[in-house]
Amino acid sequence: MLIVGIAGGTGSGKTTVVRKIIEKLPKGSVTVIPQDSYYKDNSHLPLEERQKINFDHPDAIEWPLLVKHIKEFKQQKQINQPIYSYLTCIRSEETILIKPSPIVIIEGILILGHKDLRNLMDLKVFVSADADDRLARVIQRDIIERGRSVSTVLERYEKTVKPSHLQFIEPTKRYADVIVPQGGNNCVAIDLLTKFILQNLS
Repeated sequence: MLIVGIAGGTGSGKTTVVRKIIEKLPKGSVTVIPQDSYYKDNSHLPLEERQKINFDHPDAIEWPLLVKHIKEFKQQKQINQPIYSYLTCIRSEETILIKPSPIVIIEGILILGHKDLRNLMDLKVFVSADADDRLARVIQRDIIERGRSVSTVLERYEKTVKPSHLQFIEPTKRYADVIVPQGGNNCVAIDLLTKFILQNLS
């Protein structure tokens, strides 16, 4: 089993990189574990308080559960992955049964900053993009997928996303084995990553 971590700032193009890698690998050979599924359950808080949570802070993640699940994968065990809603900021009572596969990709903004999780990875990737490009993607995504207004997105970006990126995300670039500039547009880097993964599988 090959464990690949793909990190990078919000809106850097991580999801696109993951999708393009999967398209080039044998069908059914990849399991993707999104960090976003492991946000702590905040159902004990009023909705107004939940909407103020800084999702770009390491404290927002239930790291022990994520680490436990990756270790179980390495033991060829199935896991019950949580389901988290950005609209309600709470976890569903239901989970998704996920089976291990030859390649496991962990994807998320903060994953390289957690030592125990990082030590489980065979390949660590950081997807880099210009701040302006990331902001444009964040605005588009949050309006469409999370029902937020432009003013709300911009306010959140200035108060939490930008400072958290500089404090918690950008510094983890130093742990990466590979840095992918320009996100999903970097076809050369994606091809090289795919070849590395295939070679290490065989």
